[in-house]
Amino acid sequence: MAASTDHAEIPVLAPGHDYGTVTDKITRVVLSKETPKGWLLGFGIAFLIVMLMLLSLTVLFAKGVGVWGLNNTVAWGFAIVNFVWWVGIGHAGTLISAILLLFRQEWRNSINRFAEAMTIFAVANAGLFPIIHTGRPWLAYWLLPYPSMFQLWPQFRSPLLWDVFAISTYVTISLLFWYVGLIPDFATLRDMADNKVVRRIYGLFALGWRGAARHWAQYSRASLLLAALATPLVVSVHSVVSFDFAVSSVPGWHTTFLPPYFVAGAIYSGFAMVVTLAIPIRKFYHMEDFITDRHLENMGKIMLATGLIVFYAYIMEVFFAWYSGNEYEKFMILNRMTGPYAPQYWALIFFNGLMVQFLWFKKVRRTPWMLLILAIGVNIGMWLERFIIVVTSLHREYLPSTWAYYAGTFWDWSLYIGTLGFFAALLFLFLRVLPMINMFEMKELVHHLSHHGEEH
Repeated sequence: MAASTDHAEIPVLAPGHDYGTVTDKITRVVLSKETPKGWLLGFGIAFLIVMLMLLSLTVLFAKGVGVWGLNNTVAWGFAIVNFVWWVGIGHAGTLISAILLLFRQEWRNSINRFAEAMTIFAVANAGLFPIIHTGRPWLAYWLLPYPSMFQLWPQFRSPLLWDVFAISTYVTISLLFWYVGLIPDFATLRDMADNKVVRRIYGLFALGWRGAARHWAQYSRASLLLAALATPLVVSVHSVVSFDFAVSSVPGWHTTFLPPYFVAGAIYSGFAMVVTLAIPIRKFYHMEDFITDRHLENMGKIMLATGLIVFYAYIMEVFFAWYSGNEYEKFMILNRMTGPYAPQYWALIFFNGLMVQFLWFKKVRRTPWMLLILAIGVNIGMWLERFIIVVTSLHREYLPSTWAYYAGTFWDWSLYIGTLGFFAALLFLFLRVLPMINMFEMKELVHHLSHHGEEH
């Protein structure tokens, strides 16, 4: 396969490879009868952490939210922090899948499948927290506007209810978009599987796909329609999440620039998580031919752009507090910088604002271990950002006699770490039973570049 130097990394296959190579290399991971020892070790560790999450939930349901470190002043804690963080991580999958598809960005083909899976797994974790943080998770169905004999209806002016509709819509569209993209690959796995049971399972999910022209036409229409529906969700979902804070009168929350600030931060943290997953996955499964340095560089560029927007928001936050002349806003910013949570504040400035400046250099964007360190730093920094936003606006309110400190108890941290394990366990299962890379889109790209590579 001939291609110019500029596009040599887009087909992500060495010269001489063909469509069969693409199929064999991707399906070998799924249809292999032997499970890699590394996979078993990773899944085993993730499963143990999931048990920690279940233990934390059991203690929470048995004893109530008193096991958390909440107090009368800081009534919101890790539950809201983790909710916002997980929702943000889920944004990169939708951006890669929907928006880049509409803009015909071919480099998305190698990463869109597991980015979409990451979105669903992250939103599954995010959806857990609005349910449990109310203290009565068995009454969560009250948030739904169902016909009730008690004539109790949801309070539609409550941001908690807005979150329910935003997250449920987001996960529905994301799940449909992910599944529709998998249908042709399910058919490929069905045709290549040796085990009859496995073949029947994949055949069931393939919905009778035979690769007919009518099937492809319907598939293209469905993909474009779902992409068009998902695109506004990138902006709307995290904007709605930001309303949890923006519609209040609490200093530090009551500001109109929170929606775009949250959206940029969500894409920033989402792409950081994609990079954090992509680099180890491509190394472990030897997928360097598919997920190339060019893909990493493009994701680094998006991280740089969104990171600069987030850093600009940090500067504007300080400027607004000064320019407003509001003494409470000024105290809140000064308290963040010099108060009990100053180390966390300056840590987030370092991770989110200063470390990202290394992405200006092409060598950093194309060196996997450097990019991985930066991505992990961004994930840490974005969690600290949500912690600072939630806690520092609450722990010192108008009356000094009510000031309190919040750091989270063992059960706060164990639940958060448990959700990380749940996320990892779902990801390991996905890598084992589903193709991590979109096979038919990769073959389309190989065909396109093999015939038109000389023109580029």
